Amino acid sequence: MPLRSHPRLRRAATALAVGVGLLTTTAVPAVATPAAASAAAAGLRSYLVITAPGSTAAAESAVTANGGAVYATYGAIGVVVAHSSAADFAARVRAVSGIQQVGATRTVDVPADAANPPIPASPTQVTPTATETTRADMAQIGADQAWSVNTGSPSITVGVLDTGVDDQHYDLKANFDAARSASCAYGKLDTRPGAWRPVGEHGTHVAGTIAAARNGKGMVGVAPTVKIASVRVAERDTQLFYPENTICAFVFSADQGMKVTNNSYYTDPWLFNCPTDLDQAAILEGVKRATAYAEGKGVLNVAAAGNENYNLANKTTDTTSPDDSTPVTRTITTSCLAVPNELPAVLPVSSITSSNTKSSFSNYGTDKVVVAAPGDAVYSTLPGGRYGSLSGTSMASPHVAGVAALLASVDPAATPAQLRARLQSQADDLPCTDTRCTGTTAKNNFFGEGRVDAKEAVSTPTTPGPSFTNPTDVPIPDAGAAVTSPITTTGLTGNAPATLKVAVTIVHTYRGDLVLDLLAPDGTAFPLKSANSGDSTPNLSTTYTVNASTKPATGTWKLRARDAFRSDTGYIDSWTLTF
Repeated sequence: MPLRSHPRLRRAATALAVGVGLLTTTAVPAVATPAAASAAAAGLRSYLVITAPGSTAAAESAVTANGGAVYATYGAIGVVVAHSSAADFAARVRAVSGIQQVGATRTVDVPADAANPPIPASPTQVTPTATETTRADMAQIGADQAWSVNTGSPSITVGVLDTGVDDQHYDLKANFDAARSASCAYGKLDTRPGAWRPVGEHGTHVAGTIAAARNGKGMVGVAPTVKIASVRVAERDTQLFYPENTICAFVFSADQGMKVTNNSYYTDPWLFNCPTDLDQAAILEGVKRATAYAEGKGVLNVAAAGNENYNLANKTTDTTSPDDSTPVTRTITTSCLAVPNELPAVLPVSSITSSNTKSSFSNYGTDKVVVAAPGDAVYSTLPGGRYGSLSGTSMASPHVAGVAALLASVDPAATPAQLRARLQSQADDLPCTDTRCTGTTAKNNFFGEGRVDAKEAVSTPTTPGPSFTNPTDVPIPDAGAAVTSPITTTGLTGNAPATLKVAVTIVHTYRGDLVLDLLAPDGTAFPLKSANSGDSTPNLSTTYTVNASTKPATGTWKLRARDAFRSDTGYIDSWTLTF
């Protein structure tokens, strides 16, 4: 679901009237509709069938042998999208050897459009007459100062995974990358020309914030000379973002060599997906594999933290799911995750006001937000050559995607871990603004590491400091002895910096069990994280800053991890040192 307003959608973000001729309500362009009506096919449901990556033939056979049809396959991550009208389809396929998980992706039938998706019509265009002015949100993150140094490289493409983008908009057409654009609506890749076009205004607004051209008219994006590609995830009519659509979009973005993706939505129909539910567990696994696949191919995935004003580190209740049928009130825990923003291979963004306070709608939570950006009344492009203001973490996230694109323009070889570390280290500290906020000015649960800084991004030297990564998985025994993962640094002189960055990704079912230390080459231990029996949130993906200035930079550094309590397990996924 896009994180904005809509008659059926509850994620508070508002459309404001701004100037003459600007849209004040959601504008959905006309769609070229096939002869068949788009009524739901009776009883046909969609499922994710999860198996071993690179080996999906047996899973496809299991689908067809048990009353289903293969709709799409993502072999590299071991995910098959299946359709079936059989009520016992999931149970039967789960019983097949080699099948790891099966889960329904919807609580309603698959629309008939899935069999023959219509191509959205190109919106009728108007040419803007208003002269560009420096917008408050761009000045707030220093983008207006960045433009005099670097406006971004056209070799960098940012994928807008959203409701589609108006590629003919006056402020977007110069930077639009049609060759890398497509639709993933319904869960199958559609590369027909125009399939990427909008079924709502949300994606076009996001695209403008990232890369609207600096052409004297309308408005300017954070990185006005990088490329943007549209990967439409939303389905027409409902504008919902189902898991199979999201999986398709991440895999396609990775295969197309995009450097950054922006994800201003949560995956429908569940606001939070709980691993104890068989359907939701499959959704978690499928989308997690897709985001990890993208990150492994060099993509930094940026996502909105959500608009429920919810503490994501202390979940108790969800009253809004499923959002494609009748919502129910259900008890949840912190193991239930919003997707994609709470997944390890994603960088979540909270929203701030023009006065650098938390936006009233923005979600928050310890280690649930990496950085923050403006998200209140953000002025940007709308379909048909128009402009308007929207509010939401959906509007904050593309500011960060734009800054990441600037960073990648300065250093095209930077890895996702390096881009993440630089966004964090360059962010401007923001102090807590009310009693719900915990942490320090340098890092807290409202703003993470702080407000992104576009000027600092382009001021960074091409090689701001060497980074070293160990991607090898290391199992962490349950309530057992500590394990270590080594990184041997070479080619460095002198001591390590006072701001040594330690980026850690650990997959674990209860991160409060974890005790982490950084071990210098001489064995000195720098504590990173202590155990917290009350923190039941799964997984850990964060960057620690260590003053290691008394230790030589060259040598073998180690990440030491220990599980302090029984019953939960995990492993070190990867970690990076940036000097």
